[in-house]
Amino acid sequence: MSATDKKAESISEYIAGFPQETQRVLEEIRATIKNVVPEAEESISYGMPTFNLHGHYLVYFAAYKKHIGFYPVPVENDFFKQELSSYKTGKGSVQFPLAKPMPLDLIVKIVQFRVKVNLEKRKKQK
Repeated sequence: MSATDKKAESISEYIAGFPQETQRVLEEIRATIKNVVPEAEESISYGMPTFNLHGHYLVYFAAYKKHIGFYPVPVENDFFKQELSSYKTGKGSVQFPLAKPMPLDLIVKIVQFRVKVNLEKRKKQK
């Protein structure tokens, strides 16, 4: 979707705004996240597909012309530094090129890590 397009109100609507091949990749990512955390709630936040758990966001993702942005990513974590070394990263983000297969196993690991972080936040709030 471009900035001039109507803002999506659901992940399905967001995905529908992209070319067929990008839609396939976005649906693959969506299904991967749902498989890891079936109880996560879907929403749109900051104009991006978002998954929330226990009132806190888990991950966001967004499609661009040549990549999928995935947020937040624990780039400072030593375990993930090695796994993310072949991708362009920023503070808490990674870009997965659309021209390459999506690293779904890595996405699973990131989501699992984010679930642990989310649960720790929940414990501290109680």
